[in-house]
Amino acid sequence: MTELTLTRFHRTRLMQIWRSAGWPSKDGLEIDLLAAGLVAMQTSPEGHECLRLTEAGIQTLAQARQRSLRALSAHDRLAQRFAEHLMATGRIVWRELSLRAAIDPPGQPPDPEQPQAQPDTEPAPAAATTALPSLWPDEAPPAPAPVPHVWRMARPDLFSVRNTSVEAYLQPMVHEIKFSRADLLSDLRHSAKRQAYQWLSEACYYVFPAGVARPNEIPEHLGIWVLHGNLADGQFEMLRAARHTRCTLPFPVWLALSKATPLRREGDELQTRLGEDPSQSQELV
Repeated sequence: MTELTLTRFHRTRLMQIWRSAGWPSKDGLEIDLLAAGLVAMQTSPEGHECLRLTEAGIQTLAQARQRSLRALSAHDRLAQRFAEHLMATGRIVWRELSLRAAIDPPGQPPDPEQPQAQPDTEPAPAAATTALPSLWPDEAPPAPAPVPHVWRMARPDLFSVRNTSVEAYLQPMVHEIKFSRADLLSDLRHSAKRQAYQWLSEACYYVFPAGVARPNEIPEHLGIWVLHGNLADGQFEMLRAARHTRCTLPFPVWLALSKATPLRREGDELQTRLGEDPSQSQELV
C-alpha cells in the first residue's frame, strides 16, 4: 500500500464504486485507490473486471460518514430522520432539490371564468344610450390576454414520490423541516413559497419537534408531523393530514429528478451486480 492523501473526489469515487456494480473507469482516481489498497480488482466468472472495496476502503467510508453526521445541524439530522421514515414507508426521497414552479403574480385580478358574488342591493339602471354602429361588424372582439405565471425556484427540504411504476399513483409530496419556532413562523409568512410547493406536489407537510407550534397556527390545508423525543430515537406522529390536490408532475420536474440522486437506506447500499444474490457475493480480497 502507498500513503494517499484522500480528497473529496477520492471519497466520492469510493462511494460510487460501493453503490454500483463496480465497473472500472481506469482513470487516475482509481489508480490512487488501487495503490492505496482501498479497492481491489476482481474478475467475475464471466470474465468481466470489476472493482470491490476492501476492508480498508469500507472503513474509510465509515469514518467519513461519522464525521459528516457529527457535522450535521439539528435541522439536517431531523431531515435525515424523517427521510428515513419516508423511505421505510416505500417512498423515494430527494433532499435539497432546486425545482422551477409556477405561481400566480401578486395582485392578479379575479378569474373572469369564476362566478363572482352579487351585491345585496340591485344597482340603478344605466342611462339609455344609443349604440354606435360598428365599423367592422364581422370582427369578433379581442380576447383578453391571459395573465402570465411567475416562475420561482422552490427548494423543498424533502421531496418524495411513491415507489411505483404507475404515474397516477406517484403522489408527490413536499415536507418542510422546521427545528425551531422562529424558523417555522418565518416560513409561514412566505405564501409564494407554499404556493410553489402546492404546484409541485399533491400535499405539503411541516415537520417539527413536538411543542414548537400548535396545529391551529398552521394553515388548515397543510399537514403536520411532530417528533416526540430526541433526534436519535424519537418517534414521529402525524397530527393532521394534508389536503390532497391532484398533481401531474411537469416535464421540467421529471428532468430535475432524473439528474438528482435519491437518498438511500442503510440496507440498500449493497454492492452487487444486477441479478446477483448478495448472500452469494465474493469475499473482499
